[in-house]
Amino acid sequence: MPTTDTTSGFASASVPRHLARGALGFGALIAAFALLPVFGPATLLLAPAGLVALRGCPMCWAIGLAETVSRGRLRRECGGDRCELKRA
Repeated sequence: MPTTDTTSGFASASVPRHLARGALGFGALIAAFALLPVFGPATLLLAPAGLVALRGCPMCWAIGLAETVSRGRLRRECGGDRCELKRA
């Protein structure tokens, strides 16, 4: 019996929302280290905020971007011993 997988742990509700999370997360990570010589070790507190915005890691964010963009366009159908990606 074919099943359709519609759940994802990485995708966001929309592409603009996902890109905003990425800008916030990467911006906070870059600022944490770029501002270190100016403001000292206190800027390292931005790093955990950046990781929270990226939901744990930059690679997780990138996977989520691909899932968010492909949502509604691709569907995984599994049957028997194999799964296939098909157009929705």
